[in-house]
Amino acid sequence: MPIRVLDELPAVNFLREENVFVMTTSRATGQEIRPLKVIILNLMPKKIETENQFLRLLSNSPLQVDIQLLRIDARESRNTPAEHLNNFYCNFEDICDQNFDGLIVTGAPLGLVEFNDVAYWPQIRQVLEWAKDHVTSTLFVCWAVQAALNILYGIPKQTRTDKLSGVYEHHHPPSSCSFDAWF
Repeated sequence: MPIRVLDELPAVNFLREENVFVMTTSRATGQEIRPLKVIILNLMPKKIETENQFLRLLSNSPLQVDIQLLRIDARESRNTPAEHLNNFYCNFEDICDQNFDGLIVTGAPLGLVEFNDVAYWPQIRQVLEWAKDHVTSTLFVCWAVQAALNILYGIPKQTRTDKLSGVYEHHHPPSSCSFDAWF
């Protein structure tokens, strides 16, 4: 089934070229099913690439998934055009009174930076505290896992100079049949 995104999001054409079924908001409004509401807090510098990766994975759901993109602050991005952020990302203040079925918080290249030295650390804390009462399920990726463990459970980050774990290509067991064959 499709993911639902804004009609003008550049990822629509990118994903359609890969034969990923994407339903624009204008087409989806005629269907009689409530889509899952998922918000993605995209902390990665190359936001458009990250959007494409997550949207590709979410499109494999048997349900419609209504995607909103969240930005943590209004700082200028070095890797993503301001026009893209202004057109497709909402601010926390825009959604803080809403509820969501899911929240995905992406990683960020901050593995060697102390949490309190992250410029938007207070905003991350605010979003994760808000999510306790407004989001049914959360998924944290890479650095966001460390941040969530610290904020939600008080577990300090242990910085390593070498990589301890990662994502590796493998075949899927039947329990993950809705995922792509390779990732």
